[in-house]
Amino acid sequence: MTLDETHINCLAAEGELLASAAESAGTDATVPGCPGWRVRDLLRHTGKVHRWATAFVTQGHREYRPGGAEPDLDGAPLLDWYREGHAALVAALRSAPDDLECWTFLPAPSPRAFWARRQAHETAVHRIDAESATGRRPGPVERDFALDGIDELLTGFHARDRSRVRTDSPRTLRIRATDAPSGTDAVWTMHLTKDAPPRVVRTDDGPADTELSGSAGLLYAVLWNRLPAESAELSGDPRLAAAWRELSGI
Repeated sequence: MTLDETHINCLAAEGELLASAAESAGTDATVPGCPGWRVRDLLRHTGKVHRWATAFVTQGHREYRPGGAEPDLDGAPLLDWYREGHAALVAALRSAPDDLECWTFLPAPSPRAFWARRQAHETAVHRIDAESATGRRPGPVERDFALDGIDELLTGFHARDRSRVRTDSPRTLRIRATDAPSGTDAVWTMHLTKDAPPRVVRTDDGPADTELSGSAGLLYAVLWNRLPAESAELSGDPRLAAAWRELSGI
């Protein structure tokens, strides 16, 4: 199975879990990881993003285009609308050619690979949100998928100039997944400064001011601010972990 297919399968599974959790919670339930949101907002947002991504994949837009309006739906009709958009995105990615050309916004082997990966993680994070809204502990994120998502977040999103993760003086934040397979590079060292986005290297790369360590699935939820930093093992200066939570929102 190719990595693209793995991401598409994850997208399919995570999207179905999101819908099931949203249905169980009810659309009026609050979403702990998204202050001010209720489940209806989560469904409208994620469904809009799915349709936005589908348009690039199916229509081959070469430049950025904004998404459409969120629907004025609620309850069962909103769930149906969400499921329809999710299914359409999965189908579009499965049928897209390997040489698909369209707009993307992070480095990737191909546009198809980009959209499969990005939407798989977009949906997984919001699946955690939907399951949190039920009042139950969210289900785990599979280790290898979580490692991939951590890498996308740190070396993709936060390598961009728009990253707000900055420090007044040079500091170093390290992320270490403790359950990675032997021989797997599962350490990220983030060099933080005031005037540039984080410089991330996939090694220990010297001492760190702060280190967050734990299982890949746990770190995935922590770094996407769906669990507090204290859920992981924290060593060094806790202020860097607090700064991450304050500044890292995408």
